[in-house]
Amino acid sequence: MTFVIGLVMTIGCIIGGYVALGGHIYVLWQPYEFVIILGAAIGSFFVANPMKVVKDTGAAVLEAIKESTPKPQEYLDLLALLYSLMKELRSKSKTEMETHVDNPNESSLFTSFPLILKDTPITQFICDYARLIVIGNARSHEIESLMEEEIDTIGHDKMKAYHAMLGISDGLPALGIVAAVLGVIHAMGALNESPEVLGHLIGAALVGTFAGIFFSYGLFGPLANKMKSVREKKVRRYIIIKQTLIAYMNGAMPQVALEHGRKAISAYERPTINQVEEATMKTGLAVKA
Repeated sequence: MTFVIGLVMTIGCIIGGYVALGGHIYVLWQPYEFVIILGAAIGSFFVANPMKVVKDTGAAVLEAIKESTPKPQEYLDLLALLYSLMKELRSKSKTEMETHVDNPNESSLFTSFPLILKDTPITQFICDYARLIVIGNARSHEIESLMEEEIDTIGHDKMKAYHAMLGISDGLPALGIVAAVLGVIHAMGALNESPEVLGHLIGAALVGTFAGIFFSYGLFGPLANKMKSVREKKVRRYIIIKQTLIAYMNGAMPQVALEHGRKAISAYERPTINQVEEATMKTGLAVKA
C-alpha cells in the first residue's frame, strides 16, 4: 500500500507542478522515448543477469508491491514451533524426533503451524539443524558457524534481485540521455521546418532526459530499496531460528531460548512476552489434544 501511495504522490506532484507552471501534458507523452529508455534498460537487465535472477527479480517486485513481509502471527507461529520442537527434543527419543524432522509434512508438530510449513526453505532450515541436534555429537559453536555461513549465503542470494534492480536504476539516467540525443538528431533533420515544429521535436527530445531521471530516482530506485527491505525481513527469520536453537544447545531452557529468538525480531514488530506465552500455551494444548 505504501508503494502505491508513494508512487501516486510522486507522479501527482511532478505532473501537478508542471501543469501549475503552465506546461502542457501532451508534450510529456512521448511513447517512443519511453520505448528507447525502458526497452534498453530491460534488455541490459537480461544481458547482465542469468534467468534465475530475472525470475527472482519478478518475484521480488511482487513481494515489494504487496509488502509481503512476515506478519506478527507468523513470528508467533515460528516461536511457538521452535518452543514445541525444543520441548520434544527434551522429552522424546531420537527415533521419535527423526520422524518429525525427516517428514515435516506428515508431522503433527509441523502441521500445527501451516504458515511455517508452507514456507519450504524455512521448514527445511529448521529440520536440518534439528536433525544435527538429534544426532547429538555436534558442538554448539560448530553449528552456530554453519548456520551463519548458510544465512550469509541465503542473504546473498536474496539480495541478487535487489542488485539487479539497482543496476537498472543506475543506468536509466544515461539511457535517458541516449534517448535525448537520438531525439536531438531527429530534430536536426528538421531544421528547415517551422519554429513550432522544431520546438516540439526538441521538447520531445528533452523528455528523454526527464524520463530517464524520473524512472531512476522516482520509480526503480525506490522499488529496489523496497525489495531490499522486504527481503531483509524475510532473512531475519533465519536469524531468529539460529539464536533460539543455539541458546538451547548451550543449555538454556526452552522458555529462555525462545527469548533469545524473540529479541532478534525488530522492535517495531517484536511480539510481547505475554503474546509469546499465549502462543506457546495454545500450542501445548493442541499437541496434548
